[in-house]
Amino acid sequence: MEINSSTIQNKKILVTGGAGFIGSNLCDKLIQLDNEVVCLDNFATGKKSNIEHLLNHPKFTLIEGDIRNLEDCNKAVKGVDYVLHQAALGSVPRSIKDPITSNDVNVGGFLNMLVASRDAGVKRFVYAASSSTYGDSEALPKVEDKIGKPLSPYAITKYVNELYADVFSKTYGIETIGLRYFNVFGRRQDPNGAYAAVIPKFVKLLMDNESPVINGDGTYSRDFTYIDNVIEANLLSLVANKEEAVNTVYNVAFGERNTLLDLVGYLKEYLSVFDKSIEKIEVKHGPNRQGDIPHSLANIDKGRELLGYDPKFSLQEGLKESVKWYWENL
Repeated sequence: MEINSSTIQNKKILVTGGAGFIGSNLCDKLIQLDNEVVCLDNFATGKKSNIEHLLNHPKFTLIEGDIRNLEDCNKAVKGVDYVLHQAALGSVPRSIKDPITSNDVNVGGFLNMLVASRDAGVKRFVYAASSSTYGDSEALPKVEDKIGKPLSPYAITKYVNELYADVFSKTYGIETIGLRYFNVFGRRQDPNGAYAAVIPKFVKLLMDNESPVINGDGTYSRDFTYIDNVIEANLLSLVANKEEAVNTVYNVAFGERNTLLDLVGYLKEYLSVFDKSIEKIEVKHGPNRQGDIPHSLANIDKGRELLGYDPKFSLQEGLKESVKWYWENL
C-alpha cells in the first residue's frame, strides 16, 4: 500500500467498532504505522478474537463500551487526534426485522460520537457510510452527488449519518469524511449467523461441501471491495489536506461489477485448489431478497482525484487472498 504514512505516525486514533471485521483490520494497520490506537467496541458483532493479538501491545487500548452511551463515547475520544467511526449494525435484512435497534445504534450512536468528538476537539472524523444510500437510483455507475430514495431502514440510517456529518462540519467546524463502502469482503469477515455477508457465507458452505443459495437468478451484480482497498481509503482520508477533500463523501470500491454467478464461479475455482470436490458443487436459487438493489457499481473518480485513492485489489485478487485466509483459519 503506497501511502505517505509519515503524517499518520505517532497519532492517537480511535477506531469505533475496532473489534469488528473492518475495524480490527484498521487497528492492525494503524499500530503497524506506529500510532496509538483506542478501540471502542461492545462486542455485539465484533469479536475479541479479532484483536486478541493486540491486547498486550503498549500502543493499543481496548474500551469495552457502547456508542449508544454518551459517557462511553466521551471516555473513548479523550486526547484523540482522529476518529475512524466503523461501529454500526450492518445488514439490510437485520434492519428490516428490527428497525429500532438499527436506528438507535446507527443514528443515535453516530450522533453521540459526533458530539463527543466535537467536545474533545478531534481534528477529523472519518466514518463508514454505505452504498445503500443510493437506494432506488438506477443510474450506473453510482456517482456521489446523485442518490435515490432509501430502500431499507439500514439505508436510511446511513444517509442520516451523512446529513449529520454535513451539519456538524458546517455548524461546529469539525472536519468529516464519509466513505461509502461497496460490499466489503476479506479476512476476518464472519461467515456465521443469520446476517452473514454473501462471500464468507458462500465460502463456508463450499468448504463444508454444501450448496450456496443465490437470491434470485444470479444476475444481480455488485462492486465487491477487498478489505485492503478500504484500509487505503481510510488512511488517505486521515492525511487528505486539500480543502475540497474534506466535509464530503466518497465511494470506496474497486469500480468494477461482477454477478453473483461470477462470484460463485471464482469461489469454486479458488477453493478447489485446496479441495477438488468443491468444483462439482451445484448452486441453488432462492427468491430475491427484500430491499436488495439489482445492480451496484461505483464511480471512484472523486476519490482518485481528491484523496489519491487507487485500489490495488480486484475481486479476483481479493478472493484468492480471502479464500486462503478462510482455509487456514476456519
